[in-house]
Amino acid sequence: MTELQTLRATRESYDAIAHTYAQLFNDSLRDRPLERALLSAFAELVRADGDGEVADLGCGPGYVTAHLRGLGLNAFGVDASPVMVELAREANPGLRFEVGSMAALDIEDGTLGGVLSRWSVIHTPPQDVPVVLAEIARVLAPGGHLLIGFPATDGPHQETQAYDHAVTTAYRWCPDRLAALLREHGLAEAARTVIEPKPTDQRQFQEVQLLARKA
Repeated sequence: MTELQTLRATRESYDAIAHTYAQLFNDSLRDRPLERALLSAFAELVRADGDGEVADLGCGPGYVTAHLRGLGLNAFGVDASPVMVELAREANPGLRFEVGSMAALDIEDGTLGGVLSRWSVIHTPPQDVPVVLAEIARVLAPGGHLLIGFPATDGPHQETQAYDHAVTTAYRWCPDRLAALLREHGLAEAARTVIEPKPTDQRQFQEVQLLARKA
């Protein structure tokens, strides 16, 4: 399957479940204090380094974009799903949301103070992820910050692992491997968090957040 076909399949799958998704996850940060704290730290870093615009890539129905705005960031959302973007605009009429591909962002070079990629690369086939990272590096200003989240593989011996996702095929990443790819694109890891799954979680995957800075 080509990159274009993968994007189309992902977009159509999320279009189909967008309304249900928005209802299920509209307050998903409420029970995630560690992630809220990390988002707050990300916002503080962006504000300290020039307070540039922040793109929430794979923004879905926009609740995290709105959270970033509440943290004082000039945030806007980008998503491949037109239905998701429509729902985000309806729920947050004062914010900007755009339909777009992470692999070909309609954003000028070096203009963003920050990029959030919260689980938005999980449906990108591993061979195409470097294209997405190159786009993120392109649009970030020097000194700009990236916060990227993803599920981890079972160990360092497995760089990536595919898994069944409720919407479409998704991929887990070895944190060290993804951090190495970030370095190849001029994004130096500054910190990482690893959150262990709860015994009651359906999937027993570690959740990883990498914070990186463009040189």
